[in-house]
Amino acid sequence: MQTGFAFLEAGSVRSKNTTNIIMKNVLDLFIGAIMYFAIGYSFAYGKPGNAFIGHNYFFATNMDEGGNTINLLLLLHLRSFNVSDKIIISNFTYAGWFFQYVFAATASTIVSGAMAERTEFTTYMVYFTFLTGFVYPVVAHWCWSEVGWLKVGMAHGLSYIDYAGSGVVHLTGGSAALVGAIALGPRIGRFKPDGTVNDLPGHTVTVAALGGFILFVGFMAFNGGSQLSISNPGDGNVVALSVMNTVLGGASGAIVAMLVYKTTDAIRGEDHYWSLLITINGGLAGMVSMCAGCNDMLPWAAVVIGTIAGLAFMGWHHLMLFCKIDDPLDAVAVHLGGGLAGVLLAPIFVMKGLTSPETQQHVGGIIYGGNYLAFQSFGWNLLGAVAIIGWTVAISTLLFGSMKLLGVLRVSEADELRGLDEIKHGEPAYPIKSYSDQSPPY
Repeated sequence: MQTGFAFLEAGSVRSKNTTNIIMKNVLDLFIGAIMYFAIGYSFAYGKPGNAFIGHNYFFATNMDEGGNTINLLLLLHLRSFNVSDKIIISNFTYAGWFFQYVFAATASTIVSGAMAERTEFTTYMVYFTFLTGFVYPVVAHWCWSEVGWLKVGMAHGLSYIDYAGSGVVHLTGGSAALVGAIALGPRIGRFKPDGTVNDLPGHTVTVAALGGFILFVGFMAFNGGSQLSISNPGDGNVVALSVMNTVLGGASGAIVAMLVYKTTDAIRGEDHYWSLLITINGGLAGMVSMCAGCNDMLPWAAVVIGTIAGLAFMGWHHLMLFCKIDDPLDAVAVHLGGGLAGVLLAPIFVMKGLTSPETQQHVGGIIYGGNYLAFQSFGWNLLGAVAIIGWTVAISTLLFGSMKLLGVLRVSEADELRGLDEIKHGEPAYPIKSYSDQSPPY
């Protein structure tokens, strides 16, 4: 996933900012690892915890107290080799840390794309640290921990449906990206004095497309791996269904976005093209929408949801331009648009859905079951989406707003015009000297 983001972002920015954006993607992994090790995982899954936030496990301490999801047969098997329960439990918790750390890094990486080409590098490190260590883990705790208020539900049998993070990961990242892009303001020259859009194309569609392909593959593990197990009966079927639905959702989102972009420009009498970048982002939006319920819906439903996600992506794409909000990667349209579609549509199309507390049977979704609990589930997911957006927007506004007031959020006009590679890193991605055929003097 991180490799895909790095290439997609690198290809979508101008050549003078390539090193800068790749450096941010590298640090997404490394800063994210330290912060999730220190406090992030503790806030998300630390036990004991309350409905709002977890605690314990700071700096990976006391992790041998967790591990409630361990398969009992596997636990007994390992015991036969005289392996202590504490070692077994801690090892499983370490594996869980790794998987969830990647989700945390993904949520925060989304923001760097929307704020590309004009953000102070030190400011980036501060906001990424905060998002990975606190903002995202709190949302993950609400939705995925055993005691989180969205997971538990206020009514008996009610629970938030979000299998692989349409809301937890993508709504969080997309909301923070929106606030960051608004706080920063558009890049110099992005909008003309009369308000019309001025295209500032990235320097290589080829590299951006490579990033898109890598992300398409990454989403297979992102969604398929969210089963968190492969050794229990039925795990393989769920993983296979998740992967198939992810592919179909991405395919329908890509095709719809491509067609809508082409036809809307034609209807307006403007130059109209088959856009590769729009197609890639439409595919990503479709896969984002699949995260919420890809494990529990028929393939035809994945096509429908992916189609709606493609439309949502195009709607957000045009809305951002209409509002003069500059997002070089269309990160908000992909992740906020696709994530919101997934969260709201999953309770409608799931096959099993929630379990009735009276009958202990699955009630299905609104289409397949029609049970009152399925309609309540839709309302609960809607409330979850509002809560995630509200929390992220509120904290991000304080974070980015304070940085803007201090004058440390955005680079100077001179630095932005020259490019951040040389100014901030001294390592331009395409140094002029490397293209010279003159040998250096010795």
